[in-house]
Amino acid sequence: MAGTLTFDYVTYIEATPEQVWHALTDPGETVAYWGHGNVSDWRPGSRWERRRTDGSGIADVEGAVLESSPPTRLVTTWAEPGAGAAEAGPGVSTVTFGIEPYGEIVRLSLTHEGLAGAAERDAAAQGWYAVPASLKTLLETGRPLPREPWAMP
Repeated sequence: MAGTLTFDYVTYIEATPEQVWHALTDPGETVAYWGHGNVSDWRPGSRWERRRTDGSGIADVEGAVLESSPPTRLVTTWAEPGAGAAEAGPGVSTVTFGIEPYGEIVRLSLTHEGLAGAAERDAAAQGWYAVPASLKTLLETGRPLPREPWAMP
């Protein structure tokens, strides 16, 4: 059934919840490990965009901030530009980041819900395996993985 598939991912990062939150929400940080700037004021109801870094200002993904509880939880809609990403509907999915202390490290969980089918879930999975890996590497070593997430198999 369309719009019912979910992708879940969990990783553990040697960092504080505040560092992980900053890495998810600061455009300069997201450029470093994601290759795009995530731009918003991160308040519920606000728009967010994943903008290219080539100076074009083009947003490849956009959405709305549904929930923002620094430094523990961020929920956004996720859609192609122009899909009406402020609300759930056709072509709009939801991404939830959970950030929780786990002893001296952080457990980062990511859930991408409302995916339209197996092909969309597989495409999301390809990116979602690489993005948190690069974020983790950046926070633990000071540098991201040497390849853009979309260039990883």
